[in-house]
Amino acid sequence: MIIGVPREIKQDEYRVAMLPACAEELHDRGHRVLIEAGAGLGSGLADHAYLQAGAEIVADAREVYSQAELIVKVKEPLPEEWPLLRRGQAVFTYFHFAADRKLTEAMVDSGATCLAYETLRDDRGRLSLLTPMSEVAGRMSIQEGAKFLERPQMGRGILLGGVPGVAPAHITILGGGVVGANAAKIAAGFQADVTILDVNLDRLRYLDDIMPANVNVLFSDRHTISEELALADLVIGSVLIPGAKAPHLVRKDDLRRMRHGSVIIDVAIDQGGCIETSRPTTHHEPTFIVEGVVHYCVTNMPGAVGRTSTFALCNATLPWILQLADRGIDAAVDAAPPLQAALNIRDGEVVNPAVAETFGL
Repeated sequence: MIIGVPREIKQDEYRVAMLPACAEELHDRGHRVLIEAGAGLGSGLADHAYLQAGAEIVADAREVYSQAELIVKVKEPLPEEWPLLRRGQAVFTYFHFAADRKLTEAMVDSGATCLAYETLRDDRGRLSLLTPMSEVAGRMSIQEGAKFLERPQMGRGILLGGVPGVAPAHITILGGGVVGANAAKIAAGFQADVTILDVNLDRLRYLDDIMPANVNVLFSDRHTISEELALADLVIGSVLIPGAKAPHLVRKDDLRRMRHGSVIIDVAIDQGGCIETSRPTTHHEPTFIVEGVVHYCVTNMPGAVGRTSTFALCNATLPWILQLADRGIDAAVDAAPPLQAALNIRDGEVVNPAVAETFGL
């Protein structure tokens, strides 16, 4: 099989979808790997490292797309890439279709087969390709929250951990999944006062057992969320419904309960955001203010730490790329339930129920 890896063109995206080690494994199995020139530079991976691994370096994305049977990416194809896709070709990447009707319609029109990292479930039911980036985003959310709580960034001027005699910041985390748990770990290390909200009582019991004493867990409902917003210096939105649009847990009117200069980090923005006032931003212009509350809604948070994120992602995607290449797309999908779960669009037809329901398809 011919596998192509184009350079990511989303603004401030420094990840690459394949490590030289993966290219070498594919090459040793008799496959061709095409890497667009410079694709790995944002992660500190030079073209010569791929050449030594047996890959071929090609001049531009058009050449990658024109030859490859399987395209492996990090982020969803952008409009300038849509015309390069064709029927019979497969794309393996993060799509987050439910947040983007135009992307969904473009992929349907292309006739391509779309396998989404974010809906692949392994044999234990885990979202194993979403997990590494959720870990990164969860940890980054506290790092970014600490920065934007500083007064020069229009925040309240709060130090997360406080100092002796001065109270620490109060951090409210909406959702106790992978993002929320990782955010809580880092926030607890800063000695902040942390509360995790979730609707899953078993998950809350687990988090209560493993988290340090400065992390509390509460059942999530409208009343509790409202109370927490009034206390919070920093809110982390980390709600996930796999494949579907995130629900709005915080409405615009709720922001009036928050203090001027408090910060929201909406990690769920890739799936539309769990804050009603959220809209996608970039690392170049990461924030905006509504009702005096700083909103950070960057859609590719892990892209800023490209080297860490690339290695974490590629460690997880390698086994699935090998299956797709060795068996062929159709045979691999039909044989492996995790790849069936990853399948969102097959030959131009939407087959993921959550995506279909979102758009009435």
